Amino acid sequence: MAVAMALEETNLNDPKEREKHRIAIMGCGRIGLATACLFSEANFKVICFSPDPYFVKQINEGVNVFNEQGLDKLLKRNLMKGRLKATVDPKDAVSTSDIIFLTAEIPLDGKKRPFYPSLEAICRDIGLNLQPGSLIIVQSTVAPSITENLIIETLEASSGLEAGVDFGLAFSPVKVPIGTAIEFLKETSRVIAAVNEQSLKAAKALLHTITNGELVEASNIKTAEAAALFGDVYRDVNVALSNELASFCEKIGIDYMEVQKAANKQPYCYLSNPGLKGGREAETPYLLIDEAENLGVKLRITALARKTNSEISRQAYNLIKDAIHSCEKTVKRSKIAVLGVSCHPNVKDARGSQVLELVRLLRRRGVKVSVFDPLFTYQELSQMGYPTEKTLRKTVEHADCLLIAVGHDEFKHLSLGKIKVAMKKPPVIVDLAHIVDPAEAEREGFIYRGLGRGVWSK
Repeated sequence: MAVAMALEETNLNDPKEREKHRIAIMGCGRIGLATACLFSEANFKVICFSPDPYFVKQINEGVNVFNEQGLDKLLKRNLMKGRLKATVDPKDAVSTSDIIFLTAEIPLDGKKRPFYPSLEAICRDIGLNLQPGSLIIVQSTVAPSITENLIIETLEASSGLEAGVDFGLAFSPVKVPIGTAIEFLKETSRVIAAVNEQSLKAAKALLHTITNGELVEASNIKTAEAAALFGDVYRDVNVALSNELASFCEKIGIDYMEVQKAANKQPYCYLSNPGLKGGREAETPYLLIDEAENLGVKLRITALARKTNSEISRQAYNLIKDAIHSCEKTVKRSKIAVLGVSCHPNVKDARGSQVLELVRLLRRRGVKVSVFDPLFTYQELSQMGYPTEKTLRKTVEHADCLLIAVGHDEFKHLSLGKIKVAMKKPPVIVDLAHIVDPAEAEREGFIYRGLGRGVWSK
C-alpha cells in the first residue's frame, strides 16, 4: 500500500488498492456525508466523525438527515457492505485512517464574526491521533491565511509532525447547492492547492476517484482560500444589486422581472432574481470581511452587499404594508399566512433563512402570523420558533394576506380560486419568490405585490 501522502493516480486505479486505505471525514455535515458516501462507493473504507450522538446514530441507521438527492441509496448500500460507519470518537476516526478530510463549517458569533475555537479543537483532535505519512485535505471554507496560521500550526503543535514532510496537506473547498451534493461533487470544478508538490499530486489523485470536474490548481493555499471566498462575495454582490434595482423598479412603476430579462440579453450582464437569500453561502462573506478588518482593509462593497441583503426583510415588510393599506386595513391585527421557510426552494434546510427574521418583524408590528412549509412537520416548524398550522388550508383561513416567501414547486401549483375563498376580502398576495403570475392573481380578485414588480403596485 502506498503511503497516503505520496499517492499517485496509478496507485488508485484498482478498486482493490483503494480498499486498503481508510478515510476519516472530520465534521460530517451535509457536504461531509456526501463526500463520505462517494468515497465509500469508490471502494474506500470511510469513517465519519461527529460529536453529536443522535446524528451519528442516524447515519449508522442509514437515515438521510439532509434530504440530499441520491444520498439514501449510497448511504444504505455502503453501510450494508461495511465500507462506511460513523463515530463520536475522534481518536477512533483519525488513528485508524491514513487520509483525513476536514469538513467542519465555521460558525459566526452574534456580531457576525467567525468563531474559530471549534475548528482549532477539531484540528487538535486530528493532530493528537495523526499517523505519519497521512494525507489531510481541508474542505472547509475559511478566510485567507487560516489554513496556514491556524490549521497547520495546530496540527503540527499537537502531532509533533511537520506538514509537507511527515504528513501531506492540501486545501480544496467545495460549494455545493443544497439538494444536489452528490452530482455537484462528482461533476463540478474545484480549486486546489497544497503545502508542496507531493501533497498536491496525492490530493489530486484521491479526488479524481470521485470527481470528473476540473481541479483548478492555485499556486498556494492562501490564493485558493481567496478564490473560494471571492466566488461567494461575487454572488452576494450580484444579489444585493438585484435587490437594490428591484426596489427602484417598485418606486418607478416598472417590472424588474421584465427589465432583468431584457438586460440579461446584453453581453456581460447577468442580473439575478431579488429575494430573501439565505443559507451558508450568505454567511461566508463575513469570513473575508473579518480578515480584511484584521489587516486594516475596508471591503466597502462586500460589506454593503451583506448589509443590503440582510435588510431585504424590511423591503418585504414595506410591500406587505403597502398592499394591506391599499385595502384600507391596518397591518396591526391583520393575519398573514407565510408560505415557506427554507433557505432555498425545494430543500429541507432553514439554516440562515431570512424568513424567521421577517416573521419576527411582522409579529413585533402586531401581526398574527401563520406559517406553512410542506417540507417541514408541524413540530419542526414550532421548534424553530414559527407560529404554524398543520395544513395549508388552516394556514390561509381568514388571512388578510398570503405571503409567498420561498418558491417551492408545490406552491407553483396553488389554486388561487380555492385560496381566495378561505381568505378575508379583499385578499392580498405578496410574492417574494416570483412564482405567481401577477395578471392571473388580479383576474382572481387578489391585490398583488411582488419584489421589484412596480407595475403591479398601482
